[in-house]
Amino acid sequence: MESTFIMIKPDGVQRGLIGEIISRFEKKGFYLKALKLVNVERSFAEKHYADLSSKPFFQGLVDYIISGPVVAMVWEGKSVVTTGRKIIGATNPLASEPGTIRGDFAVDIGRNVIHGSDSIESANKEIALWFPEGLADWQSSQHPWIYEK
Repeated sequence: MESTFIMIKPDGVQRGLIGEIISRFEKKGFYLKALKLVNVERSFAEKHYADLSSKPFFQGLVDYIISGPVVAMVWEGKSVVTTGRKIIGATNPLASEPGTIRGDFAVDIGRNVIHGSDSIESANKEIALWFPEGLADWQSSQHPWIYEK
């Protein structure tokens, strides 16, 4: 099983979309391994988005992420990084399919509700950054009904 980092951004938190977003990942059969509501410090946001630091939108992105609380989560499951990105939808909500989180709830690329790791490598890096304390070690009793051996 692989893990991915998912963050509900300040607009998603303020709009009351936390439960809906969690529900979509649970209904797919993924396991929630860690979750916390966080007011992000500027230096932490800059570290999270360090790979975008040379982009012209970097400062605006950091300002947005620190503008309100975020929900940081780790989800586990088969192909969770790739499938999680499909559940989330395209970065630009106007290019996102209906039925995706961004396709259903976002209009503006600058307020696109959610972040998801784009690779296993970035997931591992983001999980280590956001959850240095580690993850919950558990498995749902529904596991055999979702996954083949």
